[in-house]
Amino acid sequence: MFSCVGYAATAADASLGPIALDRRDPGPEDVQIDIMYCGVCHSDLHQARNEWHNTIFPCVPGHEIVGRVTRVGPSVTRFRAGELVGVGCMVDSCRECSSCRAGFEQYCEVGFVGTYNGEDRQGRGITFGGYSRAIVVDQAFVLKVPEKLDPAAVAPLLCAGITTYSPLRHWKVGPGQRVGIVGLGGLGHMGVKFARAFGAEVVLFTTSASKVADGLRLGAHEVVLSKDPEAMAKERGRFDFILDAVAADHDINAYLDLLRRDGTLVQVGAPENPLPVSVFSLLMKRRNFSGSLIGGIPETQEMLDFCGEHGITADIEMIRMDEIETAYARMLRSDVKYRFVIDMATMPETA
Repeated sequence: MFSCVGYAATAADASLGPIALDRRDPGPEDVQIDIMYCGVCHSDLHQARNEWHNTIFPCVPGHEIVGRVTRVGPSVTRFRAGELVGVGCMVDSCRECSSCRAGFEQYCEVGFVGTYNGEDRQGRGITFGGYSRAIVVDQAFVLKVPEKLDPAAVAPLLCAGITTYSPLRHWKVGPGQRVGIVGLGGLGHMGVKFARAFGAEVVLFTTSASKVADGLRLGAHEVVLSKDPEAMAKERGRFDFILDAVAADHDINAYLDLLRRDGTLVQVGAPENPLPVSVFSLLMKRRNFSGSLIGGIPETQEMLDFCGEHGITADIEMIRMDEIETAYARMLRSDVKYRFVIDMATMPETA
């Protein structure tokens, strides 16, 4: 075991603060990583505040991790000390079910082990995430990060990036398709970038006129204000695929009606309340309504390689570790363009 400092919530109503962590020494298949940057996901806030009613305290959030390898176990063949690597939302799975064997560990039939607040499959307790100086992860769940990319701006790709990349790839979005992205936040801004890079005609839907210019800058060919009934009416039946990245309550039928025959709407934003779906929105044009969860390890590596080839990263705002509570408050107000990333060099030396 070795000790390192993390930033933890000790109760749902407690501010995050430094805590001493015991990390395992690398086993035969393990990679030890000094964390350089960690993205801030809305899931971190939900978990720290126990809003999903399953948090085990103390909770050290963080699943958008980029750092450098410092040590590897004797059986590790894929990584060596000094390499730039990443860790996303998972650190283990059963590895035996049909989903795991197919490289879709996110759909593990037993349930994947989360990077934080997960139960270690080897009986080593609850996992602690990337708001810390170091982490030890099985090599099967470690990813290579292209050196040519800004490592801080890569961090959000490990969650926000793969969450949007995976459905766009699965539904084969590409040239000749008209694609809608609903919402311009941490997820939506990556959806715009990827859909444009895949060669689709990209239309951003937003409720905010202040985001029109940014949507065009990020790669949208057109921006539609979804609060404008006339503008929405003009788009009916024109889309092959829509990616909905909105996590707040909204009228999903308004977007289903924009799909062509056999078009698909995929929900990746996770609203707190169920979304009422009109069956006639689906029946009349044989439309599809689906969902998608992050991505498996092979696809996440594919995404990182694609980003390296095309120079794609997240738009970020860097923060200090002791600014996390302010970042959470701003995130609740959607006051970030478009992802906070913690500079781990600002982590306290001791708890």
